[in-house]
Amino acid sequence: MTDIRAAVEAVLPSVRADLERLVRIPSISADPARAGDVLASAEAVAELARGAGAAQADVVSAEGGRPAVIASWPAPEGAPTVLLYAHHDVQPTGPRDGWTSDPFEPVEHDGRLFGRGVSDDKAGVATHIAALRAFGGRPPVGVVLFVEGEEEIGSPTFTPFLEAHRERLAADVIVVADSANWTAEVPALTTSLRGGVDCVVTLRVLEKAVHSGVFGGPVVDALTSLCRLMATLHDDKGDVAIAGLLTTDAPDVDYPEERYRAEAGVLDGVELVGSGSLPERLWTRPTASVLAIDAPTVADAANILVHEARAKVSVRIAPEQDARAALDALEAHLREHAEFGVQVEITEGMVGGGCALPTSGPVVQVAEESLTEAFGVASVRSGMGGSIPFIAEFEQTFPDATVLVTGMGDPRSGPHGLNESLDLAMFGKGVLAEALLLDRLSRLPR
Repeated sequence: MTDIRAAVEAVLPSVRADLERLVRIPSISADPARAGDVLASAEAVAELARGAGAAQADVVSAEGGRPAVIASWPAPEGAPTVLLYAHHDVQPTGPRDGWTSDPFEPVEHDGRLFGRGVSDDKAGVATHIAALRAFGGRPPVGVVLFVEGEEEIGSPTFTPFLEAHRERLAADVIVVADSANWTAEVPALTTSLRGGVDCVVTLRVLEKAVHSGVFGGPVVDALTSLCRLMATLHDDKGDVAIAGLLTTDAPDVDYPEERYRAEAGVLDGVELVGSGSLPERLWTRPTASVLAIDAPTVADAANILVHEARAKVSVRIAPEQDARAALDALEAHLREHAEFGVQVEITEGMVGGGCALPTSGPVVQVAEESLTEAFGVASVRSGMGGSIPFIAEFEQTFPDATVLVTGMGDPRSGPHGLNESLDLAMFGKGVLAEALLLDRLSRLPR
């Protein structure tokens, strides 16, 4: 422990500098104009892997996909192989004037580093590089580093990528560094993730927009019809009212309402909705959200009956819920609850399953021991309300591997939002935890 801690402390300054260099590359996978930056980001990660002793490091992609990195460190005799996953692509910045500093120029303030991707998920990349560097490029286990380049757009070519590189990615343990700790001081192992489905629903009532005074009354306009339909997604308690969706138990942790309100930024007087504990509502029960509506803006309002309106609806689903069945249930609900014979058209979007991860066994045990030792406080098990659908694909492709989900986020990180940040003290502890994990895994039977 003492030697590993000293080795980690020695590499942290150089790894932080590498993290900052990665953050300066605007690798926004959703923006076609940034394709060159996404490639540059992948090449930078491959170079870091080579510098950390990789025997092989390649930038690869599936047909039509964004560039990823696969690097490898062969296993010592009798040692297991560990796949270390992260992603180097990032979300768009949102309004630049909402940032307190340039999102692609990392800045430290009060012990936190600010910048787009500094937490999600270039800190995950840096954590893996740091742990490997702490062992002098000769880790005690075999390592496959897999850094994806399209996670932020739903990993559209993940399945063919796995098929093409299955042999290179095969491992006994898979560590996905794309989640968050309970707090910056308390580490967490994520043991469940919700899945997610979405669609765009379009309602039509008229051939074209017409005068609201001359023709209004006998027909309900498309926008009002859409609002009435969206209101049917929840019952009077605020629980999701879509038939056929599962609810499951959540990890037994204390999540006070006051903490949730503060972290989510709930305004004074706004009531919380739904039934069940907060962890259940956040991690293992379905949610329904209207992400967007296409309709005339207030500035463009005219005295007309809107003939067509559409909305994008997103549903998060319980970890054990079949994603295809969930999307079918959403579509059935929308068609059945559309009123007055309006025409309904549905365009399917994401279909991503969730997963319930192992909570026992030697790999989970040493992971929790490593987190506890590095942070100096007992780790907790938590769920994740967001979705990482490719984890289910990892489980299906490598059924004998144990999947662990860790991360470098904390409740203040703000991934996907403005002023995304990383707690630097937590980052150091997370690197130590991963180095300790690799050391402990080397002593387990394969």
